[in-house]
Amino acid sequence: MTTQRMALRRSRNNRVIAGVCGGLAEFFGISSFWFRLAFLIALIPGGVPGILLYLIIAMIVPSE
Repeated sequence: MTTQRMALRRSRNNRVIAGVCGGLAEFFGISSFWFRLAFLIALIPGGVPGILLYLIIAMIVPSE
């Protein structure tokens, strides 16, 4: 028996800006709302942690 693991990709269908939250949601099998909320919370202390993390993920993770 083989188990196939889905690769982490930015979503083309479930996207608002770059598809990072949608891709993470599809990879982990949960709603993209929770990732969007987490990035929004990371924006509160000055914005840099959330924006920087989002941009790094958007550059590293390939699109579908």
